[in-house]
Amino acid sequence: MFKQITLASAVALAAMATPAMAVDEYNVSSGLTAASAPLALHGVDTVAFIKTGNRIQGAAKFTAVHDGVAYYFSSQENLDSFKAAPNRYLPQNGGFCTFGVSVGKKFDGDPRWADVRNGKLYVFLSEAIFNAYQKDPEGAIAKAETNWKKIRHTAATEL
Repeated sequence: MFKQITLASAVALAAMATPAMAVDEYNVSSGLTAASAPLALHGVDTVAFIKTGNRIQGAAKFTAVHDGVAYYFSSQENLDSFKAAPNRYLPQNGGFCTFGVSVGKKFDGDPRWADVRNGKLYVFLSEAIFNAYQKDPEGAIAKAETNWKKIRHTAATEL
């Protein structure tokens, strides 16, 4: 009887923990979109951002859900581009602040402070953090890439 209770408890805990860990791999807004998924990148069209460098707000009518996260786009063309190659357009480090990830933290990534470098989108917490990143962008990106592998599956509150 004790073994059955222990096993049932372990299964219940694992079931509750898995979604929380998966969700915390992406920086998302609180609440859900009409697509029943949390919103990434504050609703900014990531395809437009990477292609043009402009922060264009997406619209709910052009929504794609990738890995449980909703992305808004400003046009059907951008939505189709994302659906064809989502990994090409995802913000780096799950959309968390690249500089924060470079020091082992998961801070909000605000698309007002962003850099498109080598076709990849990097977002930052604030203007001050973005300015710090600009002193050594390649170094911050390299550190973030190394740290992301270590912290990707760790809840932001545990860092």
